[in-house]
Amino acid sequence: MYFEFINKTKLCAGEHALSHLEYECHQYHMKHPLIITDEVLYQLKYIDIIKKYLFVDYSLYTHVPVDSSIHVIEDIHKFYIEEECDGVIAVGGGSVLDTAKGVVLMLSHECDSIEDILGFEDLKKGLDIPFFAIPSTSGTGSEATCVAVVSHPEKQVKLEIISQHVQSDVAFLDPLLTTNLPLKTTASTSIDALVHAIEAYSCSQKNPLSDTYAMSAISLISQNLLPTIHKPKDQNLRFQLSLASYLAGAAFSNSMVGIVHAIGHALGAVCHIPHGDAMSMLLIPCMKFNLDVNHELYGDILLYLGEKELYAKTPHEQLAQQTIEVIEKLLHQLHDEVQLPISLSSISDLNEHIEDIAQRALNDGALIVNQKYVTHEDIINILEGYYGY
Repeated sequence: MYFEFINKTKLCAGEHALSHLEYECHQYHMKHPLIITDEVLYQLKYIDIIKKYLFVDYSLYTHVPVDSSIHVIEDIHKFYIEEECDGVIAVGGGSVLDTAKGVVLMLSHECDSIEDILGFEDLKKGLDIPFFAIPSTSGTGSEATCVAVVSHPEKQVKLEIISQHVQSDVAFLDPLLTTNLPLKTTASTSIDALVHAIEAYSCSQKNPLSDTYAMSAISLISQNLLPTIHKPKDQNLRFQLSLASYLAGAAFSNSMVGIVHAIGHALGAVCHIPHGDAMSMLLIPCMKFNLDVNHELYGDILLYLGEKELYAKTPHEQLAQQTIEVIEKLLHQLHDEVQLPISLSSISDLNEHIEDIAQRALNDGALIVNQKYVTHEDIINILEGYYGY
């Protein structure tokens, strides 16, 4: 066996993690960073929280949209240079963090267009641009990954930026930033993290280290997601979900994902479905599709879901099916309690876009490491509900 594992990010995690922000700025000689966030977090005064721990001058960019694009990256790149900044601090969810990664990559390679360096997974190390990630959700794990996903509006596709040089230098997991996350968003982002971990554990590029991270993430999510829905202000529960998201991000960044993400990327690009919702709709059908080749691995997951007694009394050949049923039960609970969409039938215009989604999914790189070969017809069957949902 040969594998590579990258996780250069220093993690400041737990209660009062943000109190270390000033120290880390000094360590990286940041005297005038650019803070990147979105308008919602700015209006909710999240930047005021950051300011309490940041005692240097800074510039601020607040216009990152939910579905960020290459044009936003290029606008921020220009703004960074105009403001004479010396580092990037990203505060937000996956869209903000992925946008910041694109900016850092443009700055480090001194290019005028992000498209100049897209598609080059072997990019050499460029200039050192200090990059801190402060996630406000517990789902994407982008603070731990070598991957960023942004849209190309003109081509109507999601573009993946893959480079070891886009990992953050320091990540801050402070429950203070996720305590007020809406319950539906909490559920959606946590299922996104769960899918990261499940696909990382069951794809063809899995390795012993990514397995360890993935197993820990699955365990933390299964233990803490529903309790967080019931006690949303509990900062320890919130922190456990943030930690799970980080672990899942580190796992899939080093092993990749699979069919759930391949179809999910296409579904998001065409039907403008939030990524976490797409994961919630696709997880069960895609696990059923992969069941015949992943039955051993899916069976293992039952233990990490905390179902020790069920695992002990279930015949070996039925373990994988029990795993799917436990996850399906969790999704139904989240649907009942916070209206998390879990069925593809809830997308009103899905039928008119199925062919487009299938073609885009078939060209998605995540399919390369799915354990089971996927055809155009297979994707159509999943989207049309052949595997349920």
